[in-house]
Amino acid sequence: MTGDLDVTIVIPCLNEEKNIAATLETVRQAMSEFSYNYEILVIDDGSRDRTGTVVEEYRHAHPDTEIVLHRNRKNIGLATSYVNGAFVGRGRYYKLVCGDNTEPKEALVTVFNHLGDADMIVSYLSAVEGKSAFRMWISRLYTFLINFVSGHQMRYYNGSALHLRYNVMRWGPYSFGFGFQAELITRLLDEGASYIEIGIKARHEQKQGLNDALNWKNFLSVTHTLLELLIRRVRRTAVGH
Repeated sequence: MTGDLDVTIVIPCLNEEKNIAATLETVRQAMSEFSYNYEILVIDDGSRDRTGTVVEEYRHAHPDTEIVLHRNRKNIGLATSYVNGAFVGRGRYYKLVCGDNTEPKEALVTVFNHLGDADMIVSYLSAVEGKSAFRMWISRLYTFLINFVSGHQMRYYNGSALHLRYNVMRWGPYSFGFGFQAELITRLLDEGASYIEIGIKARHEQKQGLNDALNWKNFLSVTHTLLELLIRRVRRTAVGH
């Protein structure tokens, strides 16, 4: 179930007409550093702007790059789009890139330099341009809570890890929002997956509405994730797995 490509890069996006072309160009420039066979899977998650049209225009302008556009009829959220994309993609490895172009080319190159070195290449933010002190505090608190409840000690859980695509299909999280990456990473750690942590630099873009990470749906998602991790840890302690 590995497909015939090295990598599927999935880009779920919602109302990103101003950023999606730049995101695609960043990915294309980063992957030009490697000889990997790859595809870019863009999932337009119910956008109400020209996001899908911009993707089509970019694809026609770059026929040498395999870009697949999938349109969700309605917004189903980042987590569900991410897991669904694993079943659509064809790469052995699977990497999330957000549609707002916050991961520079250098960050992507750093991650892909380690492709094949472990089951998970987990990135943490060594520097974040444009992120407020309050959001940095929230991020550190979130990481502390995940580590405390799960029993693991990772530097960061909300980055865009590079996974084996099979692992995302097999252990895809049930979370519907902010906590889905933590749920997936900790589950794979519970299962004994190997990993490497690497520092990257990224940009933070303040979002509004559904795109803002600080909303009530994501708070519910984090609560769900913490409860899921607690139940899993208790079960693992009780039965030894």
